[in-house]
Amino acid sequence: MSHATIPRTALRLSSQSSRPLQTRAIGPTSRHLLARPTSLPQCFSKPRRTFLSTPPLHKKAKNEAFSDGPPTGNKSRQPTATDDVLDLSTVETEILKAIEKLSHTLSQLRSGGRLNPEVVEGLKVQLGTAGKDGHGKESVRLGDVAQVVPRGRMLQVICGEVEHVKPISTAIAASPHSLTPLSPESSSPLTIQVPLPPPTGESRRRAVDAATRAAEVADKWIQSARATHNKKLRKFSLDKSVLPDDLQKAHKRMEEVVKKGHAEVKRIVEGAKKVLES
Repeated sequence: MSHATIPRTALRLSSQSSRPLQTRAIGPTSRHLLARPTSLPQCFSKPRRTFLSTPPLHKKAKNEAFSDGPPTGNKSRQPTATDDVLDLSTVETEILKAIEKLSHTLSQLRSGGRLNPEVVEGLKVQLGTAGKDGHGKESVRLGDVAQVVPRGRMLQVICGEVEHVKPISTAIAASPHSLTPLSPESSSPLTIQVPLPPPTGESRRRAVDAATRAAEVADKWIQSARATHNKKLRKFSLDKSVLPDDLQKAHKRMEEVVKKGHAEVKRIVEGAKKVLES
């Protein structure tokens, strides 16, 4: 039998011509494979597992870095000289006291035909009889032995005992508020009626002057607190225990607090004067 001889060139061409056929044959299959959703390996889909059985270590504070014991937290720090200089609590307390005293004084002033019952309650009453040596009388506060009730342009002073009616009337008449108590009626022997006279120009001026004097007292009180704190600043300045910048900062803060105190005094007094002049 004779065998046909195929040249190498023909074999090479036939192999090259068969490659497109092979590509077309697997083309749809490859597209089908790429369209399928890919899934990550199981080792990446689950959360990572830690193999540490001990809790994480916490960093110690600076003062506990070399301590073998448990952390104790920050200890209370002792106040330094700088803290003392910047502390204005004493100045603020004195300013509040000055303002409270001013408000109390202004509330005692008579305005527009009205009189604060506390003015009458604060009068001193002499009870008892004086002996040969001048002793024996007891000075008590009117509010402790009687009750003052305002009734429009009238004050009713209700005494606790009949023996107190006369000394209480004497104390009211001797007060600097131009009050004239009436004798008790037979139907209410323990009640003293005190009519309030209408204010006059003179009484208004006296009340305004009293308010001005009360404001001056409050301002002096504030200035005294400022002077006391200034002495403290000078002491620390001489000792050189506080930095100059901190001293300047403390002085600036003090001046701001004092300025606000004077402004509050002025605001309160101006409002009171408007009421007193009405």
